[in-house]
Formats: sequence, structure tokens, C-alpha cells
Amino acid sequence: MSSEQSILGTCPACDTEIPAGMLLIEYEKDDHRAVYAECPLCEDPVHPR
Repeated sequence: MSSEQSILGTCPACDTEIPAGMLLIEYEKDDHRAVYAECPLCEDPVHPR
């Protein structure tokens, strides 16, 4: 597994990288994948960018 696959993105509030293990929900929106995950620093659910 590459490191790109293990990171969902970054937190829009604090720019912390969000690991794939923090995934809360994944869904399709307008023919693309969208996710919500818990930020390991903020401990809030966010939409990683």
C-alpha cells in the first residue's frame, strides 16, 4: 500500500494529515467519492481536502 492510499487528505481546520483508519463514512456524490473522517488533532468529523 502506498502512503497516498493510507492518507485520506488533510483537515480543513488545522491542516493535519488524516490517515485512512480515521474514516467515518464514504459515499458517492455527483459521480465522485466523498468522505467524512475524524481529525486526529481536532477530534472533529471533517471533510478532508
